Amino acid sequence: MLAVRPYSPADAAAWDAVVERSRSGNWLHRRDYMDYHADRFVDRSLLIERDGEPVAVFPANLKGNTVVSHGGLTYAGLLSTPALRAESTLAVFEQIGAFYRALAAERVIYKAVPHVFHRYPADEDLYALHRLGAQLQRRDISSVIALREPFRFTEERKRAVSKARRLGLRAQVSSELAEFHDLLTEVLHKHDATPTHRLDELQLLRSRFPEQIVLYEVRHEGELLAGAVVYDFGRVVHTQYLAASDEGRRLNALNFLLAELIDVYGDRHYFSFGISTEQEGTSINSGLISQKEYFGARGVVHDFYEWRL
Repeated sequence: MLAVRPYSPADAAAWDAVVERSRSGNWLHRRDYMDYHADRFVDRSLLIERDGEPVAVFPANLKGNTVVSHGGLTYAGLLSTPALRAESTLAVFEQIGAFYRALAAERVIYKAVPHVFHRYPADEDLYALHRLGAQLQRRDISSVIALREPFRFTEERKRAVSKARRLGLRAQVSSELAEFHDLLTEVLHKHDATPTHRLDELQLLRSRFPEQIVLYEVRHEGELLAGAVVYDFGRVVHTQYLAASDEGRRLNALNFLLAELIDVYGDRHYFSFGISTEQEGTSINSGLISQKEYFGARGVVHDFYEWRL
């Protein structure tokens, strides 16, 4: 017998155990990560059980009359273990809809997990959304290298990396988050943007996930030229933040660092650079996506569905 009930903090261990066994969840969906900014969201997450045994979780928050899965995450949706199959997923979505309708919610914005982050096929949720009449609301494009398939840098990118190597640049793991965050903030400010995470938030998250959140940097004579904060998901590694100083750009430090990281993580399945779209997917940053494609990356979509309740 399947049942849906609201998540409470007492369920944290059970929640994390489901995420660990799930086909499409990762440590972004653990409560230690989700709850670092819990004060910003009205949590309405759900735990799905079969005969009292948790088999899936649904990260979500309520904003007005809209449920979002989840406003503080890049992607989430229904995260299910192999115990949940196609027909049972349909039944779960019916119960999810009934639960949120009882809260007077009018719609769900469903941020599907892109397939490259799946550990095992897990698209039953997309079929359920189709059956329920959900419509694609937004689509972002991300750039990903399939590391176990042939890929190649452009000749221009190869030359830039070779030039940096001849200068003797080296990449290394660092603990200097504050200096990198200052550089990142400075770079983003030029584009009227700010980092998603404040410095104290990033430091907190790294203290909770020290093996999964790693800062790499390139320095020359002690000066920080470029850095990258990598989120390590096991099968997939993702560059959460990238930044280079003016001197770093002149010396091709970021090109060099990315080439080094692609080599360091060459035994994984995918290397993700993240999205290059703006204005809710309606505009593409041509320069940004081209830089990623020069390394051999190609497109993977991040889809948002609107499910009217």
